[in-house]
Amino acid sequence: MKVVGIVCSPRRGGNTEILVREALDTIQESGGTTELITISGRNIAFCDGCRTCVEKGICHINDDMQEICQKLLECDGLILGTPVYFANVTAQAKAIMDRLYVLFSQRRLRGKVAGAIVIARRVGAGQVLSLLYSYFLAHRMYVAGGSIGYGRDRGDVKDGVGGGADTTALGEARNLGRAIISLHEQLSK
Repeated sequence: MKVVGIVCSPRRGGNTEILVREALDTIQESGGTTELITISGRNIAFCDGCRTCVEKGICHINDDMQEICQKLLECDGLILGTPVYFANVTAQAKAIMDRLYVLFSQRRLRGKVAGAIVIARRVGAGQVLSLLYSYFLAHRMYVAGGSIGYGRDRGDVKDGVGGGADTTALGEARNLGRAIISLHEQLSK
């Protein structure tokens, strides 16, 4: 199994990256292969709604999304990680989500396993987690679950709480990694 983790934070090495790496490390420990993609520093334009992707099956915008789309076509699973910005995903996450319409229009992510990692300072994590689940379901992906971490400053999630009762952020990320492996195994039978 190959899983791609996309960190949609504008900050490198921050809490989102820490938790996505933790989930990917758990997948590797179970024998899977992983790849981490950080959006920070990449050139990703916003979707311009031209519908070329629907008509021709490709996006006319030439930027770093072509590489990301190819990696998603080649993987079995996806982890999408984002901090909460004003009760929503980051602009970087939204750009990725919108630009993946090129794969949505032909249901090319159908059947892949997906999980979400959301980081919040105080509020909005549940709302963003629900939004990401709905996004995965629209693509006809299988949702393995999600992970929440609370923290503001870089590294806070290492000692911080998760979204569930008596959970840590790192523990929830590891549980997501295990859930992705388990769901993929069940689907492969």
